[in-house]
Formats: sequence, structure tokens, C-alpha cells
Amino acid sequence: MNLAPLTTLGIETSCDETAVGLYHRERGLLGHRLFSQTELHAEHGGVVPELASRDHVRKLLPLVRQLMGECAITPSDLKGIAYTRGPGLIGALMVGSTVAQTLAWSWQIPALGVHHLEGHLLAPLLSQEPAPKPPFLSLLVSGGHTLLIEVPALGEYRILGETLDDAVGEAFDKTAKLLGLGYPGGPALARVAETGDPARFKFTRPMINRPGLDFSFSGLKTQVRSQVPADPDPQMIADIARGFEETVVDTLAIKCKRALQQTGLTQLVVAGGVSANRQLRQRLTTMSREQGWQVYFPPLDLCTDNGAMIAFAGSLRLATGESSDASPPVARWSLESLKPLN
Repeated sequence: MNLAPLTTLGIETSCDETAVGLYHRERGLLGHRLFSQTELHAEHGGVVPELASRDHVRKLLPLVRQLMGECAITPSDLKGIAYTRGPGLIGALMVGSTVAQTLAWSWQIPALGVHHLEGHLLAPLLSQEPAPKPPFLSLLVSGGHTLLIEVPALGEYRILGETLDDAVGEAFDKTAKLLGLGYPGGPALARVAETGDPARFKFTRPMINRPGLDFSFSGLKTQVRSQVPADPDPQMIADIARGFEETVVDTLAIKCKRALQQTGLTQLVVAGGVSANRQLRQRLTTMSREQGWQVYFPPLDLCTDNGAMIAFAGSLRLATGESSDASPPVARWSLESLKPLN
């Protein structure tokens, strides 16, 4: 199949998931594959960076071969290779960067470093029909980030609010650990919370009475700790989990509503791993319907880290003329420093 020169290979290795994707500018997403390291890190209760890097080395090239074979794509079909340059774990990023730049050199095509958060932010645009068009507000919620971002144009980002301590996903994981729910904590806590009583534990909604759009979740974790006895029964665990989840969802919804009212925007794009949370989706959908706003979510398989979002973001940037960049990967990278996509 000759889809040249409009196909981009995406490589994502920012943390604990090895992922690849293929995106065609006219035909859309051709396919994507992911290998999760959850089992590898579960016995340690969290991601071990060195183990993550080593596993990316083992899994990345086989995944690239598998996906290109399944999609009948050869190197001559590729416009370029997009890889996650940052932010993320520096060792894991180095694996993806090295593989991408080596393949690009061998195949004589561009390799372009993509911002991990831009990939997440654009993921809902991959599947929505019609897709949201700027200007819009983005709520980006993941294990490492909680951001409210104004998007006047694609590639142009203005951060309106961010977490001052724990990110939402991090707060889910830490609270799940307090409740003995294992790793990964976020999905485990959400499952247990489904059988919990939302009225039994009422936690303070952090920072909702202060001006501004910033977040803080470390104090909520402390509130939860104060309610967990030495030997809680399963129903108490479920009730505490539900109270915690309700508090987080309420806080996010309140700040989203405030941001939309302050900016005058009418579209909300939600992305990142926590965007898969069922309660959050329901609350923001209901709020948007009541206010006459539109809300967009990525499909569940594109909420967590994935290669499709990197291929898509890279394809957009390659189309603007951005070319190979041999800059090293970076653990921290400002989203606001990116060039507009025009």
C-alpha cells in the first residue's frame, strides 16, 4: 500500500507504556498498538524508571514491525517519524528518541520531537465527528498533570490554571494506596467507588472558594488518611473512595465552569488518562448540556499514553514544514513555548 507521502509513524515512550501509531493525513488513523508495563511495576507499587527504560528497549522495535506489517506500510510510505521528546521520564524518552532518529536516518525521512501534552490535548480531535475547532478550553488530567488550557488556535496554548502539588491521577493513585487497592490505583479506586455511598464521607473541595483556576489535591489526600481506620471493612473503603472521587469530580467541574465563563468559550475538550473516569465524563457532560456548551472526550483507548496521538500531532507539525530536530529529549518542556500550527 503506497500512502506516501502522507503517513506519519508515532512513537510514545514517556513513562510506562510502549506505544506506536500510524496516521495518514487524508485517511486518518490507520492503526496503533500499545504494550503496558503495569504488571512489571505493580509489585513495586509504582513506576520504576530504570525498569521502564529497559522494557521500552525490548518492546519498541517489535511493536513498530508489528504495526507496519498489519497496516501494510513500508518505510517508503512514510512522511516522517514523530516521537515524544518530553515531558516524561528522561531514560524512557531517550529510548524513543534514539530509535526514532535512528530509523529516520536509515530510511532518510524526518524525525520530529513532539510535546507529550500536545499529543494528549489533540487526541479527542482524532475521533470526533465533527471535531472541535479552536478556540476552545482544554482540561488535561493525567497522572502527572492537571491543567486548564485556553487554545485560541492549534499549537497555541495559554495555561490558565494548574495544580500546585499533586496531579489528579497522582492523587487517585496515592489515595488508592492508602485504601489498599493496589496499582494502578486510579482505575481500581473508580471500580470500588461504584458501590460506595456518596453521602457518607464529605471532603472539602480544595481551592474552590479562592479566586483563580489553580488546583491542589495533596490536602484532600490528607483528609482521606484521617478517615481510614486501622482495619476498615470493604464497605467503608468503597464509601471513602466514592467520597474522594465525588470531591475530585466536583472540583474539576467547578473550575471548568469558571474558566469557560471567564473566557467566554463554549467548547470544552477533556484529555489525559483521568478523562476515562466515568463519573467525570457524566458530570462534565451534564454541566455542558445545562449551560449550552459542547464537551469532547477521546475514546477510552486514547485516554492514556498512546502512539496514535503522537502520530497525529507529528503529522500536523510535519505538514507545516517543521523538519528533523536532533535536540535531546527533555524531562520538562513548556507547552506555551510551542510554535502555532498554521
